[in-house]
Amino acid sequence: MTTIVLSAGGTGGHLFPAQALAGELVRRGKTIVVMTDRRGTNYAKAFPGAAIETVPSAAFADRSVLGLLAAPFEILAGIASAWTKLARIKPGAVIGFGGYPSLPVMIAAWLGRWPTAILEQNAVTGRANRAVMNKVRVMAAAFPIARFAPKDASKIVLTGNPLRPEVVALAGSAYAQPDASGPLHLLVFGGSQGARAMSELVPAAVALLPEPFRARLDIVQQCRPEDLDGVRKAYEAAGVKAELASFYTDMPARLARAQLVVARSGAGTVSELMAIGRPAILIPLPHALDDNQTPNAEILSKANAGWCVAQASLTPEKLAGMIKLAFSDPDDLAKRAANAHALARLDAVARLADIAENLAQSSYQRTAA
Repeated sequence: MTTIVLSAGGTGGHLFPAQALAGELVRRGKTIVVMTDRRGTNYAKAFPGAAIETVPSAAFADRSVLGLLAAPFEILAGIASAWTKLARIKPGAVIGFGGYPSLPVMIAAWLGRWPTAILEQNAVTGRANRAVMNKVRVMAAAFPIARFAPKDASKIVLTGNPLRPEVVALAGSAYAQPDASGPLHLLVFGGSQGARAMSELVPAAVALLPEPFRARLDIVQQCRPEDLDGVRKAYEAAGVKAELASFYTDMPARLARAQLVVARSGAGTVSELMAIGRPAILIPLPHALDDNQTPNAEILSKANAGWCVAQASLTPEKLAGMIKLAFSDPDDLAKRAANAHALARLDAVARLADIAENLAQSSYQRTAA
């Protein structure tokens, strides 16, 4: 049975696509091994039936001078460990999903001449993928690459981002545009690094809206636990109906119910907005590495599927005006919802699985020869 190695960083943005691909490859009869850093033992439930192998790795962000000096040696140790494990596993292909824990694995796979591919989830190639993109055979891309493409552009295959089954099940859900007097469904969320700004900006903007408009708002907002009380009090003072939580297990269903979304523009968020088809005001995370969220948001804004606004230029007054203007034109919201869905690539998992199988087949043919 062919074994495929998946290597991913420790965050959901890297692990969710790997999880989706693992499920598809298992359905196709493949054996899966997941290689990540020491946090990997926490992910066994996310990859049922897969073996988890941990490999030393190092990140360069938020480290002391001594930590930065030690990082190259940690990466070298990771490469040696990964090479040893790959030699034992003898994979048909090695697929990387970005994040620093994937770097030693992908370098070791290149050195050992195992067939390799990477998935870039953003429109800007991340630093770990950038380090190996000219060495791998295939670079799968969720979106057209806006910055930092490989030298050989022919290796880029536009696949889209793998989506959670819950999102695929709701893909293209009918958009219920606002009517003249009914509720206005607004969904607000941000990543763990971005939720604080949403908790400050959105309630302040909502408080500036006219009272008849506020009375129609039905807000669902994901907040950091430490922000919940303050946001709840702000909405109560504004007389606005709001449901708040630090985490929603049914976010795809809430996304499908929304008539307008205010969010960051991480790759997963943008891909799910496209799949379900919802208009959004996107506020890219200002401190993201290489400003990688802005090009994601611009894909939607340029397609007239949403709006992209920099946090540095966004005041509560400006955001209030954007929300009011958006809800005041239901036909335009419906068009933006349709435009968002037109950008979706719902077969990303199948495309990636095809790439992995083709690489594994080439490996088998080379071995047989």
